[in-house]
Amino acid sequence: MQSKAATVKQYLAELPTDRRQAIESVRKVILANLDKTFEEGMQYGVIGYYVPHKFFPAGYHCDPRQPLPFACLASQKNHMSLYLMSAYGEGLEEDWFRAQWAKTGKKLDMGKCCIRFKKLDDLALDVIGEAIRRVPAKGYVERYVAFLEKHNLNKKPKGSAAKVAKPAAAAKAKSLKKAPPKKAAPKKIAAKKTPARKTTSRSR
Repeated sequence: MQSKAATVKQYLAELPTDRRQAIESVRKVILANLDKTFEEGMQYGVIGYYVPHKFFPAGYHCDPRQPLPFACLASQKNHMSLYLMSAYGEGLEEDWFRAQWAKTGKKLDMGKCCIRFKKLDDLALDVIGEAIRRVPAKGYVERYVAFLEKHNLNKKPKGSAAKVAKPAAAAKAKSLKKAPPKKAAPKKIAAKKTPARKTTSRSR
């Protein structure tokens, strides 16, 4: 559920007390283990942790205007969610995460990278902290770039990012390629008509 809050503080203030306490507890674990290069802020209407453009100017390939997402924390309609992008598209990280979680005996409700929970006790916070700590920003970016190259995703930007303004020279060149205007057909000069001779009848 996306929020219109402009800051993390505003986002937290909008939540019911029980959810705010749970989200704040997970947030505390994330911040305690997060590489200092990552930044926290609002992204896609939820609390986001991302690689800022000043470190990775290319941004997120789906929308380069957005910094590269690393993790997100959200309060949804029927549950709360923690998104760990480092566990998406990388078999080793996901395998490690699931194996460590299984050792805790807690049930894992996880999609591709989304861990759903209804209360704080549903989570293995130590595993979450380690999952955050083991992926520094530099390594995350390197793996992300390798993933794009492997799947050929860095060739064709999507959406509004694909609408790149053409340079003036290209626009000019295009205009020169237009077919020249058709020449007007020469006017036909009408032939002058010779007036017919008048004939007179002679009497015999």
